[in-house]
Amino acid sequence: MTSRLTAKGAATRQRIIEGAATVIRERGPGETTLDDIRGHTATSKSQLFHYFPGGREELLLAVASHEAARVLSDQQPYLGELNSWQAWERWREAVVDRYREQGPRCPLGVLTSELSRTTPGAQAVTRELLAAWESDITAGIRSMQEQGEIPASLDAGRAGAALLAGIQGGVSILMATGSLTHLEAALDMGIAQLRTEASSSVPCGT
Repeated sequence: MTSRLTAKGAATRQRIIEGAATVIRERGPGETTLDDIRGHTATSKSQLFHYFPGGREELLLAVASHEAARVLSDQQPYLGELNSWQAWERWREAVVDRYREQGPRCPLGVLTSELSRTTPGAQAVTRELLAAWESDITAGIRSMQEQGEIPASLDAGRAGAALLAGIQGGVSILMATGSLTHLEAALDMGIAQLRTEASSSVPCGT
């Protein structure tokens, strides 16, 4: 929407988005109609189009943005506090728990797949999610470098990108098989590699 919403209007719009997200998680975007969403959220047709004048496509894009935000919020506060090895392990558990609860059906993946054929904004949602996720992981690595836990010579950006790539691969396999094994392995091996870098930086004889 281009017009500025009142606090009440913004809350109503957010309520519709959250309600639509609930319906879409249960049925999938392909099986969800605007009437389904209207019924679930007790929203009139005129009210729905007031907040989403672009109709179903605009609403689905808003839901995709909502789901992307949930991916990161479900990892907090751990993702934003990767400043000790204990914190990294707590984050690891938060990621695994998040995807264990979600299971093999990924609402965000299904939404962006449905929208990407006609909506460039859907690709932007995914790009922004991955960029923010990678930025937080990289910030955690740099925090450990500042404490001397990881050598400064390690390229934090590349290490963060590699760890995120492993996580995304594990999530993709979870979606295909229902198994968390590969996601857990990617996290465990990625964090173990950072620990190995840390131990290899200790001079002999100390």
